[in-house]
Amino acid sequence: MFTGIIQTQATVESVTNTDGIMRLIIAVNTPYVAQLNLGASIAINGCCLTVVKVVETANNDQAQVYFDVIDETLALTNLGKLKQGSLVNYERSVTFGTELGGHIVSGHIHCVASIEQIVKQQNNVKMQLSIPKQWQKYVLYKGFVAINGASLTVGNVDEHGFWLHLIPETLAITNLSAAQLGDTLNIEVDQQTYTIINTVESYLSQQG
Repeated sequence: MFTGIIQTQATVESVTNTDGIMRLIIAVNTPYVAQLNLGASIAINGCCLTVVKVVETANNDQAQVYFDVIDETLALTNLGKLKQGSLVNYERSVTFGTELGGHIVSGHIHCVASIEQIVKQQNNVKMQLSIPKQWQKYVLYKGFVAINGASLTVGNVDEHGFWLHLIPETLAITNLSAAQLGDTLNIEVDQQTYTIINTVESYLSQQG
C-alpha cells in the first residue's frame, strides 16, 4: 500500500528484456534504500514492483535497485517505454506510523492516459489527459487519481478525459515536469470510487 506522495525521483540505469521479463535497474540516493529488504514493494511510476536486488555504489551516495517486470505489467503501464536515463517516480510502501498525506494507493495500474495538452502558466501547469472510455466513469471532478504514482486532484472532466492542475511543488518532486505531448502516464483510479460505482451498477443490474 502507498500514499501517492512521491518521495524522490530515481534514474533508470539499464533496461534488459529477456524471455518475457524486463530487468529494470534504477539508481536512487542511498537514504531511500535504508533498511530496504529483498521482496519489499516500491512504487515506480505508481506501479508496485518487488525488489530483487540492492547494490550500494562505491561512493555510497547512491544505490542500485533491481526489479523484474513481467509482460502483463508492461502491457498495462508505461514501464515498457523506459530507457537509460529516464526519470521515474519513487515511493516506498507504507509502514506503521507513515503519514497518509495523499490517498490510499495500491500500486495496481488500471490504464494509461495520453497527454493531449500542456498549458504552462506563471505558477502552475495545466495538463489535459485522455483515458480509455471504460475508465472515464471512475474519474470524478475534485476526486482523487494517482498519476505516475502521484496522488492528485481531478480538475474539469469531459467526454475524453480530464484536466490536472500541477503546482510548483508537484512539478519539482515528480517526473511530471518532464512530460511532453503524446507521452503516456500510469493511471490508478481511486479504489473507493471504483468499488462504489461497480457495486451500484451490479445492484441495479440485478434489479433488472
